Amino acid sequence: MRIGELARRTNVSERSLRYYEKQGLLAAERTPGGHREYAEAAVDRVVRIQELFAAGLCSSKIAQLLPCMRDADGGPSVVATPRLVADLSAERARIDRMIADLLRSRDTLDEVIEAAARG
Repeated sequence: MRIGELARRTNVSERSLRYYEKQGLLAAERTPGGHREYAEAAVDRVVRIQELFAAGLCSSKIAQLLPCMRDADGGPSVVATPRLVADLSAERARIDRMIADLLRSRDTLDEVIEAAARG
């Protein structure tokens, strides 16, 4: 599929798709005319990339992680090194801290809203 169709199917801008390709997150073949052609699997890849960005991971960490997620046979990839596991565990801990901070902020806002509503 061409870049426009991939963008439409994933609701991701063409600019973002080109960025993903530049960062090594997404691969495309080139037609003789120089147009990008993506495999059907690119849809799932883009969705996964978006999920990882939404989780707060940077593109370089995503580039390390994507090949490790699952091989074609569904098993863990041999690329999943102990260091990568440690790095990803640290990312998860960072996200847990952010969630805890957001929950505290929400609790504070709830208290302020309740006090203001009582007048």
